[in-house]
Amino acid sequence: MSTAARAWTAPGWGDARLVSGEAVELDVRAARIGSRTLALLLDVLIQLLCGLLLLALAGLLLAALPYGLLDAAMERALLTVGLVLLLVGYPVLWERLNDGRTPGKAAVGLRVVSVDGAPVGFRQSLTRALVGVSVEWPGLVLPLLSWAVGLTVMLSDDRGRRLGDLAAGTLVVHTRPATRWRAVPATMPQLVGWAYTLDLSRLDADLALAVRQYLARAHGLSEPARGELARLLWRQVAAVTGPPPPVALPEVHYLAAVIAERHRRARHLLAGERVLTEAAWSGLPVASADEPSRRSG
Repeated sequence: MSTAARAWTAPGWGDARLVSGEAVELDVRAARIGSRTLALLLDVLIQLLCGLLLLALAGLLLAALPYGLLDAAMERALLTVGLVLLLVGYPVLWERLNDGRTPGKAAVGLRVVSVDGAPVGFRQSLTRALVGVSVEWPGLVLPLLSWAVGLTVMLSDDRGRRLGDLAAGTLVVHTRPATRWRAVPATMPQLVGWAYTLDLSRLDADLALAVRQYLARAHGLSEPARGELARLLWRQVAAVTGPPPPVALPEVHYLAAVIAERHRRARHLLAGERVLTEAAWSGLPVASADEPSRRSG
């Protein structure tokens, strides 16, 4: 495999560094603060709706009780139970029943797993929830200070883990691909004639695939990495193709022209093979139904 083909990997994919029990590295992307915040906002909205529903049901039940049976202590106890159900029970139950995903995480495409890639356990989910409620969100212990500490931990951790993840031994990962494939850019008009004259006989499949992947995913890369990778790929391609390009353009345009020409020739070759195959089959004699009986007679 060429140097450029080995250099290409999907940007950011595999940074969770999960290793299964069979010592196989899992190609998974860790969730960062942006996606996790969006999932949290969705979950908070759902929790608020659930809280309103619980209040309505509790009001109906309490209205049916005899007058004077409900005192201030019972009201505080019921309020505490409701808060525990919403803030602790909600994430724990969803993570246990929905494969490590609350509704917010499922909508964003996130999942909670153990640091070894195994499904999250009950004690881990409970630990995450208790630490989150006490020092992260809503942060019952020194809210402003605990928020600052939690945010600092998430931003400084190389896998985006929060305090609850560190205490429980868990990790939040993406369950969807990092990037969507896009069509390869078309050949620029200045390079059409040059592309027709290219000698592509030494362009191997691995290098061509690396170029194809880069062109499809380059929109997700930022500079200077995008330009450096394009120059690396073009040096590899230029070494096995010819003649050199006639005009000075960015390397990505040369790569697009080479891949587009390679695809054009492959389609032309395939179409020619189909024509020859159809002609060969159409020229074969078709045996009639009584042919075997005449031969046997």
